[in-house]
Amino acid sequence: MPDCGRFALKLVLMSLAVTAGSQAFAAGDADRGKVLSYTCLGCHGIDNYKNVYPTYSVPELGGQHAAYIVAALKEYRAGERSHATMHQQAASLSDQDMEDIAAYFSGAELKPTTDLVGAPPKKVTELCVACHGQSGVGVTGDYPTLAGQQQDYLARALEEYKHGDRKNPVMPTFMATIDDAQIEEIAKYYSQQKPPLRTLPRRLSLWSAQ
Repeated sequence: MPDCGRFALKLVLMSLAVTAGSQAFAAGDADRGKVLSYTCLGCHGIDNYKNVYPTYSVPELGGQHAAYIVAALKEYRAGERSHATMHQQAASLSDQDMEDIAAYFSGAELKPTTDLVGAPPKKVTELCVACHGQSGVGVTGDYPTLAGQQQDYLARALEEYKHGDRKNPVMPTFMATIDDAQIEEIAKYYSQQKPPLRTLPRRLSLWSAQ
């Protein structure tokens, strides 16, 4: 096996070891999550909405793995991701709230495809595909789907992993081998893949359930 293949395999096994002992996520109630997600949609329900500072696109969540959404919310709640607004929002949620919100946003989770848009950059084939696949669909629910995600958000997330603003047992090791130009290549490639993640429509009021 080439060195890069052994390296990627080692890190995948490390990640699996971290998650294997965790409890399975309880099935979320998407209907309850639809009500709870009202405040979430203030940012995540507007196409091309931007985080104010630093400026980058708010991520699209429609079609994302539910388990990953729950894991991300727990990381924001614990301060393992540095975003003050998300920390405040997540701190107000119980574990069951998170599971319900995730069930609503995930809906019909995206499925991997072999119909790729463009050729994957070298670092994608060396490192990223082990967890995110060539088409950008996370190979298990623990890994985020990247297909069609906002390009500048993907680049920002990778930079945060590189500089320690997001805590993760695997990603910092990957990011130590990736420079700024390669971050942009990876972000651009995955942002172009289809079918893409999507923005769920913002409701006009708390009581407009449709």
